[in-house]
Amino acid sequence: MIETKQHLSVMLEQAVQSLNIEPQGVYVDATFGRGGHSRYILQFLGGAGRLIALDRDPDATEAAKQIIDQRFYFVRAAFSGIEKVLAQLGVSQINGLLLDLGVSSPQLDEAERGFSFQKDGLLDMRMDTVQGQSASEWINSATEAELSGVIRELGEERFHKRIARAIVFARKSRPITRTVELAQIVKAAMPAHEVHKHPATRTFQAIRMHINQELDELKQILEATPRILAPRGRLVVISFHSLEDRCVKRFIASQYKTDPYPERLPVRAAQIAPPVMRPVGRARLPDEIEIKANPRARSAVMRVAERAGDLCQTG
Repeated sequence: MIETKQHLSVMLEQAVQSLNIEPQGVYVDATFGRGGHSRYILQFLGGAGRLIALDRDPDATEAAKQIIDQRFYFVRAAFSGIEKVLAQLGVSQINGLLLDLGVSSPQLDEAERGFSFQKDGLLDMRMDTVQGQSASEWINSATEAELSGVIRELGEERFHKRIARAIVFARKSRPITRTVELAQIVKAAMPAHEVHKHPATRTFQAIRMHINQELDELKQILEATPRILAPRGRLVVISFHSLEDRCVKRFIASQYKTDPYPERLPVRAAQIAPPVMRPVGRARLPDEIEIKANPRARSAVMRVAERAGDLCQTG
């Protein structure tokens, strides 16, 4: 496993091997982070191979500068804009796409990024620190119903109403601007919580996902995948949240379906549209060795799909 700036890339071996890399192919690491997956992918590429990496985090830009390789191209952009990026680079199709949807360890460990309730810092939570509304700005302006809805839908938190009510009550005295402050408000609002899990975990997760529009971003890049993947190109997605994994699972299933003809209707094979993408194996989990070395890998789920035959073919 490669370590970059104290960040361990989750399921590194499994993810890169699942890309089934062709040495002269073109690949995209759409969640560069601190570059662990990208560095490993480059080890499998030949001289004519190409790796394009995307990330909207300004710190990722600095990490990318450390990779001096003519086969490597870094673009600071949200991965929902992948088609625009590829068009600008003159790339029509790629041979593999990797998505690691987790927050990197440096992001969690840097208190002022505001991702973690374990260290006191400003409530920011933005992946791109120069664009959009911060978590603090949203928390102090959203209605109680909006707060409750986000915490319920994205955090799957059963005490969402209590938490939203407590946030609105607390901000009447003064704006909520610090991570520890919010965590204490959430904890006090909950009548019960899971053993070995901080009571603010789901709420922080929900707010982060909302601020960065993470599910919308994921849906957009998944929708683009059949258009940008070459035949037999691979999609590899590592999720850390049940909503993300469900989204990926449903997408792959939808691409695998053929035309819904009624049962017993006489239809020739040539008339049936083939699947657009096929799942490659079942969902995979990190092994116990990796979880022991990197506890943050515990919730990871990896799914792999492959683009079906040539787009010009009908059967």
